Amino acid sequence: MDEHVIIGMDPHKRTVTIEVMDAHEHIHGHRQFTTDTAGFAEMLVFAQEWPQRTWAVEGCNGIGHHVAERLLLAGEQVVDVPAKLSARMRMFATGQGRKTDDTDAHSIALVGVRIAGLQPVVSDEQVEVLRLLVDRRRRLGQEHTAKVCQLHQVLLDLIPGGAPKSLSAAQARRILAGIRPKDVVGKTRKRVALELVEDLERIYARKKAANKELVGLVRETRSALLDLHGIGPSGAARLLVEVGDITRFPDKGHFASWTETAPVDVSSGDHPHHRLSRGGNRQINRVLHMMGVVQLRNPTEGRAYYDRKRAEGKSPNEAMRALKRRLSDIVYRTLLNDYVARAGAGSGGHRGASTGSSAAGSQPHASTSEKSLPEPAAPNPRTRLPLAS
Repeated sequence: MDEHVIIGMDPHKRTVTIEVMDAHEHIHGHRQFTTDTAGFAEMLVFAQEWPQRTWAVEGCNGIGHHVAERLLLAGEQVVDVPAKLSARMRMFATGQGRKTDDTDAHSIALVGVRIAGLQPVVSDEQVEVLRLLVDRRRRLGQEHTAKVCQLHQVLLDLIPGGAPKSLSAAQARRILAGIRPKDVVGKTRKRVALELVEDLERIYARKKAANKELVGLVRETRSALLDLHGIGPSGAARLLVEVGDITRFPDKGHFASWTETAPVDVSSGDHPHHRLSRGGNRQINRVLHMMGVVQLRNPTEGRAYYDRKRAEGKSPNEAMRALKRRLSDIVYRTLLNDYVARAGAGSGGHRGASTGSSAAGSQPHASTSEKSLPEPAAPNPRTRLPLAS
């Protein structure tokens, strides 16, 4: 068959369900395959009946990542279908929200046929390395937090009132050195607490090594993200991994919508009102939040901007949201400058290079719009990061 088809895929760990659909939304095939070597090979043979094909895979940055990577290695064309988009399509197509593998594959195929501008998935070794390491660094941070909570719980039973809230492994060792329990239960608690301290020391050493490795990799991309006040190695790596091609955002407003820092207009009649957006990337929103928290702890322009918003009558949460919007603009400008630098002086810029951008520096001291913004723009293929020399 010479007609171009979309193969919608609902991926899982051990099985995938696919549906083949043409541009007129006629279904040409529907099968389920295992994800082991034999099942994957059988699926490729099945798909060869349609030479002109594109795979629409749900969650290529999540549960569908392992299958999407294997399809790319096999020379297939793959586009990413966001889970929220396929969920909405399932509701529109079926009139109800009940999920099955068959209905999921159908809704994903419909998204692939109806929605233009889905982000193509490309193989980029450096991005994959960054993704692996930044995910590992995040898990180390979660593990560190869990161990600290466990240590606080044990120390609460050993010390009246417990230990100070900000507790390091060295502080915990000093505290435990002064405790001399006489009963078996107390001695056991002290031993468990010391084991937790040793775990914290090991995790801290691994976090330090992970940070050092991430700094080196981010520097090799020649990105200026680490020069921004409040962005560390994990935040910079997360931005590079999640944003990919900055040119898929036509302007800073679309980028702010994607980072969940653009308020959504929910005004009614004569009552103007905006609410916080929850439709973007939560991981990047957290990076911007931490960037804002760090700036508030220091005498920065971010701190001054926050104080001005508070003086205007905004609540602490409203002032923080305004600050995060400014920081989103700054990150956008930085990534844009990185792209232009990589493209070379003769590239002439691109559609997002607005000379009126206010995010020219690393501090939110200039004026930008805080109005509600449209949904993120249709993406272009991911720009490859330069390989490390």
